[in-house]
Amino acid sequence: MDVLPMETIDGVTAYHFAMIMKTSATIDHIYKVRERQDSYCDGDMTHSILYKKVSEGEHPRNVIVNFYWEKLEATRSNFGEKMAPVHIVPGTFDTVSLYYVIRLKDIKENSLIEIPISEGDNNIMVKASVARRELIKIDEKMYDTFEVIPDMEMLESQNVVKKGDVPQLRIWFTADDKRIPVKIQSKVRVGYFIFELIAVEL
Repeated sequence: MDVLPMETIDGVTAYHFAMIMKTSATIDHIYKVRERQDSYCDGDMTHSILYKKVSEGEHPRNVIVNFYWEKLEATRSNFGEKMAPVHIVPGTFDTVSLYYVIRLKDIKENSLIEIPISEGDNNIMVKASVARRELIKIDEKMYDTFEVIPDMEMLESQNVVKKGDVPQLRIWFTADDKRIPVKIQSKVRVGYFIFELIAVEL
């Protein structure tokens, strides 16, 4: 996960976030992943402007999502094939910027965070519960964290994913004012993906 230099998108100064996922050679023969996602949000972090996803493998994608706020619409294309626009609500983000906008929220135990999310084919309200404050150990270092659990069941109810394919996501953010995600766990059909913090570069 990278915060890249700010860019100008359609005249708007934007944050650029990138998430790159790649499985090791050992795992490739079971569940190969080669994916890059890029998110662009306005400089005040109030909404997404542009989202891209490029992935290889069994289900390749080359997705571009544009957010048109004057019309409250988002459009999605995959390999140039455009879908019908969908209505979005003010304050909508994409799935990558979700990790960053949560950091701006008031995270405390037993609280609930609501964030509208769109990938251009839907507009759903993600509800994330702050489960508990927890000390976790990564590479011999202890982190004081809040465990945040986004409710992914609405993906199935709104036909975003097939029945039985709903991922289970848990994110541990540091309990200080930086709110750095130090661990991400995602359960999929073949098992778990666990992402752990290696380093923070400022």
